[in-house]
Amino acid sequence: MSDHASTPSAAVPEVLSLDYGDLRHALGAGWQDFLAHPLYGAFFAMVYVVGGWLLTYAFTEQGQVWWTLPAAAGFPILAPFAACGLYEISRRREAGQPFAFGDILGAVFRQKDRQIPSMAAVIVVFFLFWNFLAHTIFALFLGKSTMTNVSSSLGVFLTPEGMMMLAFGTVVGAVFATLLYALTVVSLPMLLDDREVDFVTAMLTSMALVRENPVVMLGWGGFIAVLLFVGMLPGFLGLFVVLPVLGHASWHLYRRAVMWA
Repeated sequence: MSDHASTPSAAVPEVLSLDYGDLRHALGAGWQDFLAHPLYGAFFAMVYVVGGWLLTYAFTEQGQVWWTLPAAAGFPILAPFAACGLYEISRRREAGQPFAFGDILGAVFRQKDRQIPSMAAVIVVFFLFWNFLAHTIFALFLGKSTMTNVSSSLGVFLTPEGMMMLAFGTVVGAVFATLLYALTVVSLPMLLDDREVDFVTAMLTSMALVRENPVVMLGWGGFIAVLLFVGMLPGFLGLFVVLPVLGHASWHLYRRAVMWA
């Protein structure tokens, strides 16, 4: 029997006002979840760490940039399901339910029949569109330059055209990242909850939360970006800790940010 009881579709939830104290609480609770079950967290973080290793190997060792496309495509497809494992751990610990590895994986597997695949599809569309847009920006700024292997001829980025491309691409990328963050910051944990919510309602609720608390939520997004960057520095190994803690914290932030009627 599924741990998630079959419930009718829920009404649109209310988003609450947050402050930095809520962020500290969520982060502290996420840290406690990680300390309580570190092996579970490391298992789900392994998806990202191994993916980072594969991409690095393709770029630096093989020089086969084409090979990175299928590897990179796996991130937006697998990421929501890996995150669900972390949310499920926090949900079970919060509810006082027993832990078993098979039960955790079973809960993740059952998401294929709920709304998570639809969210994964949205993330994939974002990924593909950004990939197309990044190539377009590169062509607009550097299309007239001599064709070089940018992985071995980084000097092209130090030209005026290259620096303009990096600046413009960074701004556009930041806009895309902020929009995707606003759509998913609480929508993913919301879809794992016992309430049956469609992915559109979840995304709209997530956007409403960011609009209601722009400074706090954008601050949370910036904090996540910094932690992820630090976690990637030592050969991606820091992600074995950073990702589980942030995943657990996301669940607790959702629980403090959304109120159901």
